Amino acid sequence: MSLGYTGRHVHYVHPVPIFSKLFRAKVGIGVLPCILAIVSGTDNSAIFLEIPKYPSIERQRAMTIIHFAYRSICHACTAALILGTALAVGAEPLPVNEAPAQANEWGFRPFDGQRSEVNPPAFSWRPQGENFSYVLEVSAAPDFSSCQYRMEESRYNVHCPPQSFPNGTWYWRFAYRTADGQQSAWSSTRSFSVDSDSTILPLPTRAELMSRVPATHPRIFIRPEQLSELRQRAQTDLKPIFDKLCQQCDAMLAEPPPTAEPPKYPQEMVKKSDEWRTIWWGNRLYTIKALDGAATLAFTRLIGGKDEYGQLAKRILMDCAQWNPIGATGYRYNDEAGMPYNSRFARAYSYVYDLLSEDERAQCRDLMRIRGEEMYHHLFPRHLWSPYGSHANRAWHFLGEVGLAFLGEIPEAEEWLWFAMNVYACVYPVWSDVDGGWHEGVTYWFGYINIFTWWADIMKSAMGIDAFAKPYFASVGYYPMYLQPPGTKDGGFGDSAENVKPSRNAALVSIFATQAQNPYWQWYVDAVGGAKVQSSYVSFVRGVMPAVAAKHPIDLPSSRCFRGTGQAMLNSNLLGGEDNVQLIFKSSPFGTQSHGYESNNAFIFNVYGERLLIRTGRRDSYGSEHHKNWMWETKSVNSISVNGEGQTKHSAESQGEITDFACTPLFDYVAGEAAKSYGGRLNSFKRRIFFYKPDAVVIFDTLDAVEAATFDFHLHAINAMDIRSQQDIRVQNKGAACQVAMLWPSELTITQTDKFDPPPRPRIKVVEYHLNAQTKQPQRQVEFVTVIRPYRADQELSGNPSLEKTPDGFALAIPVKADAGSAPTAQTLKVNFMPVADTVQAYLLDSGERIIGSFDSRQK
Repeated sequence: MSLGYTGRHVHYVHPVPIFSKLFRAKVGIGVLPCILAIVSGTDNSAIFLEIPKYPSIERQRAMTIIHFAYRSICHACTAALILGTALAVGAEPLPVNEAPAQANEWGFRPFDGQRSEVNPPAFSWRPQGENFSYVLEVSAAPDFSSCQYRMEESRYNVHCPPQSFPNGTWYWRFAYRTADGQQSAWSSTRSFSVDSDSTILPLPTRAELMSRVPATHPRIFIRPEQLSELRQRAQTDLKPIFDKLCQQCDAMLAEPPPTAEPPKYPQEMVKKSDEWRTIWWGNRLYTIKALDGAATLAFTRLIGGKDEYGQLAKRILMDCAQWNPIGATGYRYNDEAGMPYNSRFARAYSYVYDLLSEDERAQCRDLMRIRGEEMYHHLFPRHLWSPYGSHANRAWHFLGEVGLAFLGEIPEAEEWLWFAMNVYACVYPVWSDVDGGWHEGVTYWFGYINIFTWWADIMKSAMGIDAFAKPYFASVGYYPMYLQPPGTKDGGFGDSAENVKPSRNAALVSIFATQAQNPYWQWYVDAVGGAKVQSSYVSFVRGVMPAVAAKHPIDLPSSRCFRGTGQAMLNSNLLGGEDNVQLIFKSSPFGTQSHGYESNNAFIFNVYGERLLIRTGRRDSYGSEHHKNWMWETKSVNSISVNGEGQTKHSAESQGEITDFACTPLFDYVAGEAAKSYGGRLNSFKRRIFFYKPDAVVIFDTLDAVEAATFDFHLHAINAMDIRSQQDIRVQNKGAACQVAMLWPSELTITQTDKFDPPPRPRIKVVEYHLNAQTKQPQRQVEFVTVIRPYRADQELSGNPSLEKTPDGFALAIPVKADAGSAPTAQTLKVNFMPVADTVQAYLLDSGERIIGSFDSRQK
C-alpha cells in the first residue's frame, strides 16, 4: 500500500474498500490514511500532519474515531491472524484460472516457447478476479531456483518491465493475491526467448514516467522550456504555418464557434436512424469545432499570437465547462462526442492555464474528474484483456491526455496516465501484425493510426517515450503501399474503404517515412501526390520534418502477404495502378469482427486502376439493416455460401488463415483455409489462387461439408456482367475488363441481379451487380476451378482457357500474351492442380512449346 498527499487531497493507491467508505462518510478523506498508518505500524506523526485542517471540534471527533478504530482493528487483526494460521495448516493454495484465451481476448503473452519481437516482452495473463493484485516472476531457470526479475502488487493483468533481459531463453509465471493477502498457487511456467534482433523497448517505472512530466503547463505536445524556441521559429522557418494559424484565429475572433450545449436524442428517436445519426455525428463535429478551436487559439497565443486569442480560448473553454459531463457529450452517452471533448478540453486547459483563476481551474478539475473517471471505468480492467473494442482503441490515449493535463491536480489523473501507458506498452496496436497489416481496412487504419501519432508526439515530449520503436511501425508503410499503389481507385477490404484514393495516405505515410527513414515509403508519398503541410498546431509542433531520399521500389517484390491480419496483396506492377493488375485476398485470424467484417477466402480484383470484381454495399449507418444483413454477409463478397448460408457474421470466431504464400517475378500464389468461419457446417474450405502476372488468375476451391449441401459461388461487379456462357463471363469498367471462365463444375445455375437484400437507405444511391453460380445437386464435397483473364477493353482476348479432368485433379491450358518489343507473342500457361496432394504446378510455354517459366507450390 502506498500513501501520498497531493494538494488538498489525500491519495492512496490501494485503500481497504470497507474502511474507505466508512470513514469518507464519517470524517472525510483525511482520516483513513491515519488509520491505515496506525495499523501498519508506521510513524504516525508525519501522517497526522497531513490531516486537513478541520475545525477543532471536527478534529477532535476525527481523533476519537481514529482511536476507536485503532483498538477495534487491532482486536480484529489479532483474531484474523490466529484464525488464518489455523486455516493455513494443510490448506490448498487458491487456484489459478488459465483457461485459453477466446477469439476476442489478448491471451497469455509472450506466446509460450516463441521468440519475442521486443525485449523485454509485455507480459499478459488472464484476469483472476476483482480487487486482486498480481505477482510476476521471470527466471533463467525453469524451476525458478533463481529469480532475475520480480514484480508485485500490480492491479493490472499486464506488465512491461523497466529493464531488458540478456539474450536467451527465459521462463515466467504469475500468481495473484486477494484483498485479504492470500496468495494463489503459481501459474504454469511459460517460456520465451529474446535475441539480438528483438527490439529493446522497456517501459520506465510509474514513478520515473511521472517525474518526467513538466510540473507546470503547457505539457501536451510542448513543454514550458520549449516556448522561447518555438516563438523564435514562429517568425522564421515555421512562419508559414504560424501565419495560417493566426488567420484561423482571426476568423474565430470575427465569428466565434457556438458554445451552447448540444442536444440529447429525443426520447422517441429510433437509435441508428438517419435522424439519430445526424445528432450522433453532428455533436462530435460541434464539439471539435468549439474545443479544438479553443486549443488552436490558446496554442497560437502561447507561441506569439495576440492576447485576444487567449481570452477567446478561455471563454470557449469555460462555456464548454458548463456542459453536463454525463449529458449529450458524455463518453458513455455518445463517445464520438465524448472522446474529442475530453482530449481537446485537456489541450485547451493546458495551453490557457496561466489565464485561468484558481476557481476556474477548480471548476475544470471537477468537471474532468467526472469525465475521466467515466472513461477510465469503461476501459479498466476490460481493455487490458479484451482490447478489440474499436472505439476503445481511441479512447485509451485520449484518457491519457486528460491524465497528463491534470496530473497533480486531480487525484486519479496519475492512474489514468499510467493506465494509458500500460495499454500502449502491453496491448497496442491490436488490429495489426508485425508485417504492417491492419484488420479493419485502410479507412480505419488511417483514422486510428493518424490520431495515435498525436499520442506518440505527446508521449515523446512529455515523457521521452519513442512510440515508433515498436516493431509494427518498422513495417507500417508497406500496408498502404501494397494495398493502394499510385493510381489505384479501390481501398480493399474494411468498412468505408470503397473508392478511397491513395492520395489520402500521403501525409500519414510521410510521418512514418521520416521516423523510419524509409526511402520506399517516401517514394510512395511523392508518387501519390506528396504530403501537404497542414495548418494546425500539431503540424506546427512537428515542424519541418527531416528530408528522406526517395527510392523506387523496383527491387522490392511486387506482392506482399500480411499473414497476421490475413490479407495478401498480389500486384503485377507496384509502381502504378494504371498498369497494375491486382488481386486482394482475405482469410483472417481476426475473423469478421469490428470494421473488418468481410467474409474469409474472399477476393477483390482491380485491373488497370479500375474496380472490376468488388465487395459490395454502402454503409448507410453502422449496424443498419443493410449494413448487418448485406455487407456483413458472405453473399456481398466474392466468396462461397453453403446451402444459401454464409459465414458466421461479425464475429471473432469466424476465423480464416492464410496457409501459403509465394511471390516470384512471374508468379504469385496464395492459399487460405476458412472452414472455421461456417459455424461447423464445413470440414474444410481451401481456396488456392495462382497468378501469372499480369495475364491470368486461376482459382482452385475445394470444400468438404459435414452434410450434403448446395454451394453458391458469388461474384460482384460495378456494371452488369455479360454472361455469354458459364465459361465466358465478361466484366468491364471503363477501359478495364476481364473474362471469368467457370470451368468446373460443368453445370452451374447462374443468375444475376442488381438488387440488394436488404437495400441501403434511400439517401444512398448505388447500383452494383451480383452473380450467383450454384451447384445443381446437394453433395458433401465440391471443387470449383475458375480462370480470370484481365485485358484492356479496347483489345481482344485470344482463345479461351480449357480444362481436362485427370485422375489426380485438373489440367488447364490458358492462352496468354507476352510483350516482345512492340509485337505481342502468343504463349500458353499450363496449370496442374492436384487436390489430394494440395499441389499447384505451372509451366509457361512459348510459341515453340519451350518452358520459359515454372512454378511448384511445394518448392517455393
